[in-house]
Amino acid sequence: MLKRLLAIAALVLLSSIAHATTYPLTVKDQLGRTITISSEPKKIVVLLPSHTEMIYALGAGNRVIGRDDYSDYPSDVQKLPKLGGLYNPNLEAIIALKPDLVLNSEYGDLTPKLEKAGITVWAGSPQRFEDIFTTISTLALIVGREDAAVVLNQKIKLELREIEIVTKAILKTSVYYEIDPTPYSVGPNSFIGSLLSKGGALNIIPASLGDFPQVSPELIVKENPSVIIGVSCADASKRPGWANIAAIKNNRCYTLTPEQDNLVNRPGPRIAQGLKVIAKMINPSLFR
Repeated sequence: MLKRLLAIAALVLLSSIAHATTYPLTVKDQLGRTITISSEPKKIVVLLPSHTEMIYALGAGNRVIGRDDYSDYPSDVQKLPKLGGLYNPNLEAIIALKPDLVLNSEYGDLTPKLEKAGITVWAGSPQRFEDIFTTISTLALIVGREDAAVVLNQKIKLELREIEIVTKAILKTSVYYEIDPTPYSVGPNSFIGSLLSKGGALNIIPASLGDFPQVSPELIVKENPSVIIGVSCADASKRPGWANIAAIKNNRCYTLTPEQDNLVNRPGPRIAQGLKVIAKMINPSLFR
């Protein structure tokens, strides 16, 4: 713990000599658009929970004037107006706030509508684990908080490393992670797949199926995971052929509480806490 505090203190000193963002600033987003930000954004609408957490962690939360329906952390953000979700954004309400920057997902059709209304939009989201850090750095550049990004990224990496030191010393456990009962799961190259690996898991879903694939229930039965995350043993045992899966026979199924779900499924500043949630489910004896 002392080493981590000293390392962060050194980074704070290093970041104090970082160059400030110069405006007008030109950046690209994940839609391939080139965006010009004329001046430091003071009125920001954030439409992804992970982006909301990043902006607050960077020390620019006081500039956020509106949020999506699911952004709920930190608690201060809950006082702000809700502006819809990915597939039901309230376009009129967003425009009425007159933001000088909107942070949006690259999915959905909101970005071109806001662009048509003359509002500056940066669209994107972390899909792979390393994208968390590059997204933090990009958003920090956009809002003029590059110094804070240096400290935040290294703080997160140090927190992750403390957990990985423990999990790297143990044998991998075969794990099936379920997003929803369709069933959809996670591939090893997704950011959740990276959490599983870092947490001591051997993900039974092959990378060839993609990052967030819909999978065959027969595949799960065939791979016979030792741990199941995302569905209870009671529910999983009702599925044809699943009752004999090792995780179910040994009662090693874990569901996520709403808070745990946010930590694991949001690729943001609290991702190390999400890793600890996963690691404790895979190896309860290592984390008390």
